[in-house]
Amino acid sequence: MTTSDPFPSSSRRAFLRRAGLFGMAAPLGVFASPTSAGIAPLPPELLFPPICRVAADGTPAGQLRKISLAWNATAICTAAAPVAKEKGIFAKYGLDVEFVNFGGSTEQLLEAIATGKADGGIGMALRWLKPLEQGFDVKITTGVHGGCLRLVGSKAIGTTTLASLKGKTIAISDQASPAKNFFGLLLAKQGIDPERDVTWRNYPADLLPLAVEKGEAQALADADPRTYIFLKDPKLVEIATNLTGEFANRSCCVLALRGALVRDDRAVAAALTKAVLEGGHIVATEPRTAAQIFSGYGGKGSIEDLAAMLGSQTHHHHPVGPDLKKEIALYIDELKVVNVIRKSTDPAKFADRVYADVLS
Repeated sequence: MTTSDPFPSSSRRAFLRRAGLFGMAAPLGVFASPTSAGIAPLPPELLFPPICRVAADGTPAGQLRKISLAWNATAICTAAAPVAKEKGIFAKYGLDVEFVNFGGSTEQLLEAIATGKADGGIGMALRWLKPLEQGFDVKITTGVHGGCLRLVGSKAIGTTTLASLKGKTIAISDQASPAKNFFGLLLAKQGIDPERDVTWRNYPADLLPLAVEKGEAQALADADPRTYIFLKDPKLVEIATNLTGEFANRSCCVLALRGALVRDDRAVAAALTKAVLEGGHIVATEPRTAAQIFSGYGGKGSIEDLAAMLGSQTHHHHPVGPDLKKEIALYIDELKVVNVIRKSTDPAKFADRVYADVLS
């Protein structure tokens, strides 16, 4: 994980100005890098708007607003949500958040958010951007972190680099997976046509390493926690992740809210966004604590492994505003290369349409 500050000073000042915190310490360091933990908190009257204020005894001054948040309980990259719940951060911001463990297709999840069956969700940008191109009334409000996708090869076969995958088969869990989209892009950047020079073959997610062991595939691509655990097999080797090279400071997971909530109840949309970011700060600075909480929600793996996974991800990187729109636009340009996004889609206009600034 990179240790550099993802927000240069000018970017940080602009962000804090939009959040109404310029010249003040950010709450619990939520908008800072992990190295700046320990900043004194703001006084209550400045830290929380009226909708989020709590009484001196820690109970909400008013009734908590009920919110439903869709997530995947097996995806460790969404750990900021259960951390925010268990640490009382949602309640501090005036929210009573109910989790909806969503196992359906991405289109169904986004439709659920757009139609009000859920108020928001956390998911991977590379899985969401194509459905959002189709016009769902869902708005991205922040990046949550980077990292969590891994491309894994076989030492015995010699598939240990991107170049070695030309002409080979890569095992994946589904043809629309973020892993396929991202590593297809990396291959294209290496001059390997991800459609003609590589075969992508579907297997049940838990059986991906078996496909490599049997020789039916020479590499596999998927997300943590599976891929991290797969790598405990000494016969396997990590080829690349979605923090490789130029992607080291790119968000992979985002928070998106239903459009009506953003338009009609901006204070609640802002509170939910801030709470998730504050949860993400704890994940970045206290990965073992976050691992223990995530494990209690059914996360697979030991506490040590889960903490290591979270430590390998960039939970201190959660861009908003122009920084996030730039990242979205870059993804749109790149997804055109692998024929996921229409060539006619304008990246900047797309980013303007799907992003909502709820913190200014």
